[in-house]
Amino acid sequence: MLKIRTFILALTFIMASALYAEPAQLKTPTGTLYGTLELPQNASRPCPIALIIAGSGPTDRDGNNPLLGGSNNSLKMLAQGLAIQGIASLRYDKRGIGQSAEAMLAEEDLRFGTLAEDAVLWTRQLQQDPRFSGVTVIGHSEGASLGLLAARMAQLQTYVSIAGPGQPAGDMILSQVRSQLPEDLLKKCQEIVAALTDGKTVDDVPPALGALFRPSVQPYIISWFRYKPTVEIAGFSGRILIVQGTSDIQVTVDDAQALAKAQPRAELLIIPSMNHVLKDTPAERDKQLASYSDPSLPINQTLVDAIARFIGK
Repeated sequence: MLKIRTFILALTFIMASALYAEPAQLKTPTGTLYGTLELPQNASRPCPIALIIAGSGPTDRDGNNPLLGGSNNSLKMLAQGLAIQGIASLRYDKRGIGQSAEAMLAEEDLRFGTLAEDAVLWTRQLQQDPRFSGVTVIGHSEGASLGLLAARMAQLQTYVSIAGPGQPAGDMILSQVRSQLPEDLLKKCQEIVAALTDGKTVDDVPPALGALFRPSVQPYIISWFRYKPTVEIAGFSGRILIVQGTSDIQVTVDDAQALAKAQPRAELLIIPSMNHVLKDTPAERDKQLASYSDPSLPINQTLVDAIARFIGK
C-alpha cells in the first residue's frame, strides 16, 4: 500500500511539473477582462492553444457558479488535462463575472453579441502571441453558442462544442423549467418567452420569474433568443467536434444530434455517464447536483483525450 501511495504522489508531482499557469488580461474600451493561461512547460514552441468559454450565469473561468455553493473546477481540470498533452489554453471570466466584474456594462446595455465580441478580441490577442501556432475555441453550454459565433466572426478553423444547446435559448429555457413550475407560472413563462422571441419586452413579470426575466436583462435575452445554433453551425466552414454526455440534466444528446445533423462534417462524440460539469455521475438528480460543487471528482478523461486529438490533428 505504501508503494502505491508513493507512486501516486510521484505521478501527481510529474503531472503538476508539466504545467505552468500565468495571468492574462484583455483591455477593452469598457474595462479589463482577466483570465488564466495554462501552458505546457515542455511543449514544443509554438504550440496550439484553446480559448475556453464558460457557460451561462455567473459561471467563472474555472467552471464554478457561486449560486451553487461550491466549486467543481471542471474547466480548470480541462485546461490542465490539455496542458499535460501539450496544448495550451486560455480561460477567462466573462465581463461582469469574477475578476472581470468591473468590466460589466449596465445590464440593460449588455447583448449576447457583446460577449461574442470579447471572445473575438481574446482570439486576436492569442493569434498575435508567437508562443502559439493556432487558436481553437472550446465552448461549454451557453459558452458553446458564444464560441461558435466568435469562431465564425474570427474566421477560425477549429471549434469544439461541449454540452452546447442545439435549440434556440427560449425553447431550452422552457424545456428546463417545464417540470419545475406550477401550471400558472409555466403558462406565464411561455408567454414571456414568446414575447421576447418576437423582440418585445415584458412589463408584468411575476416576482417568482423576476430573477430570470427582470426588465434590465430582457434586452440581453432578446439578443440571445435571436441566435439559432443549428443555423450558425451550418455556416461554419472549419473543423468541428461536438461532445455530449449522456448523464447531462441540462443539455441532452438530442441537442448534440441536432447540431450534427445541421453540420454533417462535424465529428460527434457521445460520452456515457458524463454530466453537465464533465464528471462521471449516476443519473439520480441528487448525485448530479452534488457533483456541481465537488472539486474532488475528476473530469471525464475521454473528453480530454478526444479534444487533445482533435486539436492536434
